[in-house]
Amino acid sequence: MAKANKKQPGRKPYTAADVKLLKQHSKARTPVSKISKQMKRSAGSLRQKAVKLGIGLGHQR
Repeated sequence: MAKANKKQPGRKPYTAADVKLLKQHSKARTPVSKISKQMKRSAGSLRQKAVKLGIGLGHQR
């Protein structure tokens, strides 16, 4: 029997609350690793979203 193909989980969209939280962390200068664990998203995902929003995130500001 052939194995059933498992579908990769889709991307988790950013809600308005997620964006608000990300902006708060940006102002508070919270390390990306802490934000990543709290929001259950990768550091790269958070950095990309911050760039799109035009806010600073992490040590390179």
